[in-house]
Amino acid sequence: MTAEAQRRRAFWQVLLFAAGLLVLTVISAGSVYLVNKARDDSKWVVHTIEVENQVNALLLEIRRAESGARGFLLTQGPDFQSEHERAVAAIVPALDKLTRQIGDSPVQRDNVEKLSAAIEVRLDQFAREMDFVQQGQFDNAKALVREAAAGNTTTTITNLGNAMIREEERLFRQRSVNADRSQTLAASLTGIGSGLVVVLALISIWLLRRSARMRDEAETRLRDAYANLEALVDERTADLREANNEIQRFAYIVSHDLRSPLVNIMGFTSELEELGGDIFRRVSSLTHVPADGPPLVAGPTDEIVLESPDRQLSEDFAEALGFIKSSIAKMDRLISAILNLTREGRREFQPEKIDMRDFVEAIVSTLAHQAAEAQAEIHVEPLPDIVSDRLALEQIFSNLIDNAIKYLKNGVPGEIRIRGRTKLGYAIFEISDNGRGIDPKDHQRIFDLFRRAGTQDKPGQGIGLAHVRALVRRLGGTMSVSSELNAGSTFTITLPLAWNASTRNADR
Repeated sequence: MTAEAQRRRAFWQVLLFAAGLLVLTVISAGSVYLVNKARDDSKWVVHTIEVENQVNALLLEIRRAESGARGFLLTQGPDFQSEHERAVAAIVPALDKLTRQIGDSPVQRDNVEKLSAAIEVRLDQFAREMDFVQQGQFDNAKALVREAAAGNTTTTITNLGNAMIREEERLFRQRSVNADRSQTLAASLTGIGSGLVVVLALISIWLLRRSARMRDEAETRLRDAYANLEALVDERTADLREANNEIQRFAYIVSHDLRSPLVNIMGFTSELEELGGDIFRRVSSLTHVPADGPPLVAGPTDEIVLESPDRQLSEDFAEALGFIKSSIAKMDRLISAILNLTREGRREFQPEKIDMRDFVEAIVSTLAHQAAEAQAEIHVEPLPDIVSDRLALEQIFSNLIDNAIKYLKNGVPGEIRIRGRTKLGYAIFEISDNGRGIDPKDHQRIFDLFRRAGTQDKPGQGIGLAHVRALVRRLGGTMSVSSELNAGSTFTITLPLAWNASTRNADR
């Protein structure tokens, strides 16, 4: 299959997947919306029935109150009085409940306000009628009954109640239609969506079967093409190891051969320094000749006294020799570091189980003097035990802890914390400090050989961190740094919990 065909197939697969996802999303969202709408519509239908029932219940209580009042007026029987009082007591709660229920309808709110006013008038009439009957003023009670009948208060209440019932019946019909429509739409959407899902599923099955056939063909071609891949990889790996060993041998030979001329330069520099002393003693003796005798010959221990031009020449000569000697010392340190690196690269690691807490605390104890001078506290938290090379780990942690002490901020009490945890078969160690920090743009630079970052006010050749990262990689791990200027640094080392023999010296 050509690259263009593969791109087209990938495009159509992605397009089909996106279409299926879009259909499912639309169906799901639409179904949820319609189901919720149908539920809400059904709820409003039930609400309409409840309001209608509440109106009927309120009118029933008013009629009970009317009947009880009439019976008590005619018979003065206590049963009618009790019935009337129970009905009156139920009217106000029933009216309050109805008021709460019809809050969604402006028409019903207007009706209930009128109904409340009429009920309030009628309740006042009931109270006055019962007082007249209890006081034996039957004529006044009958007059009040005739007055209430003439005012049509009860009729008004009944009419308002019937109007509210008719409004609720209208709302019931409307809401029933809405509920039926929502249920129909939900069912239709579900049916259409199910059909689309089935179609997409059939297309997906066809594409999967086609892809499976093409994959089988590709696997067959791969097996045929890479039958000898493992042997080829072993051969290339062996070549790479040999090249790596050759580079290490070359670096060792070069650094070793550089030391011989460096030693000669150091020796001749010392002779040149002695010769310069002899020359300037001779010049001093020649410029201070006694008036009555021959020139004095200055000895090696005599003080050299020179005139101003000669003294300046002597100082320039000593300064030049100082530059030469410092450069020689720096080159000697670099050559020694290269030799150490090549020797370490040839060393075979010996894995062993290490109690990391005790191991790190032992390293910290060797650096206690430097920490005390820097006014730094080193906290070692619980660390996971690992199986690895002890000497390599000692070089790694010693270098990082020493750097943390070395690059603390002046005048600020130092705090260095070493902690660890495990994750997915690896141990993660963090060495953090509150020192001067590292500019983010220099995070990669500090791991390069012979390169340093920040203010160069501390001794070093720019080899330590490069060596540490090389050791971490040989141990099958990774190393990173997180830091900001003036905000401290955190070096993170990830190592296998058990560095096994199968990976030993794999990079050599």
